[in-house]
Amino acid sequence: MTARRRKRPTIGEVALAANVARSTVSRAFSQPERLTTETVERVLSVARRLGYTPNPVAQALSTGRSRNVALIVPDVANPFFPPLIRAAQRKAEEHEFCLFLGDSDEDPAREQQLLDRFSNQVEGIVIVSSRLPDEAIRASAARVPVVLVNRDVEAIPRVLIDSGEGVEAAVEHLHGLGHKRIAYVSGPTGSWSNAQRRLALRRAADRVGAKVTSVPAAKSTYDIGKKVVSKLLATDATACIAFDDLLAQGILAGLAEVGVNVPKDFSVVGCDDVLGSTTTPALTTVSNHCELTGEIAVTLLMDGLRTHAIRDARHVLGTHLVERSSTGPASNRT
Repeated sequence: MTARRRKRPTIGEVALAANVARSTVSRAFSQPERLTTETVERVLSVARRLGYTPNPVAQALSTGRSRNVALIVPDVANPFFPPLIRAAQRKAEEHEFCLFLGDSDEDPAREQQLLDRFSNQVEGIVIVSSRLPDEAIRASAARVPVVLVNRDVEAIPRVLIDSGEGVEAAVEHLHGLGHKRIAYVSGPTGSWSNAQRRLALRRAADRVGAKVTSVPAAKSTYDIGKKVVSKLLATDATACIAFDDLLAQGILAGLAEVGVNVPKDFSVVGCDDVLGSTTTPALTTVSNHCELTGEIAVTLLMDGLRTHAIRDARHVLGTHLVERSSTGPASNRT
């Protein structure tokens, strides 16, 4: 004989046992600041004893709050993003929010679709490395609170990883090893970080007197990193700085396949420091704070939802170079 399922306690039963109105029980869970501490403690104590938990759908209908937020990233498979996602989720859970995740696959049209869908389901959205034009971002921010990561749009709160210092240190490091011809393997065209890293590289190269060659990579993947090796070797560069560690990892593999020794014959530098210690050889790379970035972004969003005022905050996090085994003295390539 099948055991009967235990009936779930109702909000009315909690109200009766606590000798309060149903609306008071609802407020104890959704808006405790509107009640006295004693009332909240009594209601919650009764709820625990009865095994009552609020229905999130009903709570959202009654309060107008879903307690959901969204995070949109351009490529969930890129190793830069998982630590940021985990940190953002932890921070959202600290505030008793659920985090929805969207992957735009580097496609602005898909990113806009995700924004349109999420806007009706969540209280706020964190957009990481947006590929949309500024006007589209502002239009979305007018519908639902938005916080940006690695995209600098005025009047919208944002968290920026300043790659400039780390990339300039990478150029100076390579130049100190005798590399006077450096290639930059670029990232996605619409990436704010890519533009920033390119500018920093050229600025540092002009200062030390190094020549810079650009090798485009339309998307940051391991396979594309391998494929650009032939273009890379067609230049006169003796070293390269890749847009990120994932491209750099592919470049290391591609160079090994054609018999180019790293760092004896060619030096490689990555960005983000998410794979550096696991590659062969270990990758010299520009290190950042991807986890902290996710925490700060969600904190900014929560602050705005709490105060009902999204302020024009601009948090900038620095970077630094971590030297490992993928860089060495310049070869005599011609």
